[in-house]
Amino acid sequence: MPALSTTGSATTTAASSLALLNHEKPASKLLSSLSNSVKFPLNFKTLKNRKLSIEAKSATSSSNLSTTNAVSAFSAPSSLKSRLQNGETLYGIFLLSFSPAIAEIAGLSGYDFAVVDMEHGPGGITDALHCLRALAANQTPAILRLPESSPTWAKKALDLGPQGIMFPMIESPKMARKAVSYCRFPPEGIRGSAHTVVRASGYGIDEGYLSNYADELLIMCQVESEEGVKKAEEISAVDGVDCVQMGPLDLSASMGYLWDPGHKKVREMMREAEKGVLEGGAYLCGFAMPHDGPINLKTRGYHMVSGTVDLGLFRNAAVDDVRKFKMSLIQGCDDEVGGSKDGDEKYWSE
Repeated sequence: MPALSTTGSATTTAASSLALLNHEKPASKLLSSLSNSVKFPLNFKTLKNRKLSIEAKSATSSSNLSTTNAVSAFSAPSSLKSRLQNGETLYGIFLLSFSPAIAEIAGLSGYDFAVVDMEHGPGGITDALHCLRALAANQTPAILRLPESSPTWAKKALDLGPQGIMFPMIESPKMARKAVSYCRFPPEGIRGSAHTVVRASGYGIDEGYLSNYADELLIMCQVESEEGVKKAEEISAVDGVDCVQMGPLDLSASMGYLWDPGHKKVREMMREAEKGVLEGGAYLCGFAMPHDGPINLKTRGYHMVSGTVDLGLFRNAAVDDVRKFKMSLIQGCDDEVGGSKDGDEKYWSE
């Protein structure tokens, strides 16, 4: 499970916008115009024939429009894969609340990606779908972390159309190869096919889905045990594994340091795993622990960093809010320590 760090504020501003859709003429106006121009009795058959005639003329005059053009209006400017290939260091957030509103705020705040966590969060596939739609509204890439590494969970998650999928507790190259196979249609893998009707393919509207899905999906394997660390380089080298995600809390627990994830031995084991991942060739991803600074993480080779959890952010803000109010009552004044000057107040709605 990720650390509940207090240093997770985004440093970029979301600058995406949704494509505007052309609205068709309302049905009531269409029927009105038909009734004024048609000289024979209107019934289901005549209306249907008239409608087909209108559609044929419309199709002729709009022949330059295609299904692909319609789908492209909703596509993100650039994928996580392409940004990683361009050498960017990406910063994201884990979402455990399964709140679409919080997911939307996370996207608008400027996070490069959001991980909807079905491993430790209370939600399932339906709840994750709501979060994916909220993130898609501001073109924030979503990654789904599975409850377990199984073909059934992978199939259901992939059909929702996330940009990335994260498999927990991968401890060997064999497990990594299985994870990749869960993400590929036959004959390359064993993923079940319903691509003509699921969200991942625009419910069948995206004609290029089968040609592009493997290139666009980010497959992430999580190393979070001593056994996994020993095999980190081999896991990273598995064909199809794009990223290896470090799991410091589970790793510390497996080493007997559940209450001390920053222990020297845990940190040494993390460095060993990081080195193995980079030598294996996959992108290195992980959580920012309280003792990890952004520059330090980048120097160590991290390509993707998750700095906080939505529940942790809210917890810290709530505790701090209550503390400030209670302390003011105890001190008998409204001045905060190091407080703002007159005219600098910010209200909850600002």
